Amino acid sequence: MAKVTIYSIAEELGIHASTVSRAFSRPDLVKADVRQRVLETAERLGFQPNRTARRLATGNTGAIGLLVPDITNPFFPPLVREIQAAAGESTVILVDAQGESDAEASLIARLRSQTDGILLASPLATDDVVREAIGGTPTVVVNREIEGIPSVVCDMTSALQAAADHVHYLGHRRVALLTGTVGSWAAEQRRDAIRTWAARASDVDLTELGPFDASYGGGRDAAAALLQTDATAAFAFDDLTACGVIAGLADAGERVPGDRSVVGCDDVLLARAVTPSLSTVSTPNERLAEEAMAILHAVISGGEATSVHLEGEFVPRLSSGAVS
Repeated sequence: MAKVTIYSIAEELGIHASTVSRAFSRPDLVKADVRQRVLETAERLGFQPNRTARRLATGNTGAIGLLVPDITNPFFPPLVREIQAAAGESTVILVDAQGESDAEASLIARLRSQTDGILLASPLATDDVVREAIGGTPTVVVNREIEGIPSVVCDMTSALQAAADHVHYLGHRRVALLTGTVGSWAAEQRRDAIRTWAARASDVDLTELGPFDASYGGGRDAAAALLQTDATAAFAFDDLTACGVIAGLADAGERVPGDRSVVGCDDVLLARAVTPSLSTVSTPNERLAEEAMAILHAVISGGEATSVHLEGEFVPRLSSGAVS
């Protein structure tokens, strides 16, 4: 099949090739009805102008920006993959803040100039900084709520409280909460879920430790603090932290779950690979990505900006056991 060019489109429509070229490069110089005929014919014939020409013709880049706070955290690569799949024909431009909240504003500004809209996955910057950085750019926040910006979040409350009921059933009455990074929206939500559960359970003694960095090293620090308590079960902010806790306890000669039970959150691949396998709360990454992309495309098209709440699910594994 012969390659479709501006000349074949011009021949099809009975107009000059220069008119076809201007329809893509200088649409303001072409009558609206002619430009529409050119675009429709180009699509029907399978003509693919380069990205710059398409942007000039439609005002769209065909690209979506995606900001993550730290790509080395094992929660984010699977989410990025699902967002890429949900993006369809849109190009996804990924930027990594490398754990630096102060870098997010400039990274968002960079994305604004290259994309039609932006997804912000668990941003660390304050609400005001985020709102100022995005300006009028269509934006959806994933795994955090910011007033005035549509969001898709996974509510872990019910699942975390199911995990707490699970360790309670196993006989644990002295429980530790290993809190996550200061200022983290997710850390606050998870902390509040366990606090609410403990307040309802009159026979539970809850000890809060931290905050700890959401990392393997942060988990080892949390293990050292946990060893100074008599808590028999611990809830870590996330799975990576929980793995650090298990390693720190092992170094001290304590067994999981023989001496203490440990529960994580997010259900990343590491949770299934660690020994013992980690009891945790699973996040529906595929649905998070699909809902976020659907809302972002709607906002880009001028549609209504909605927000969606999904539910996590508790997954019991071998890191939680009966009190010995």
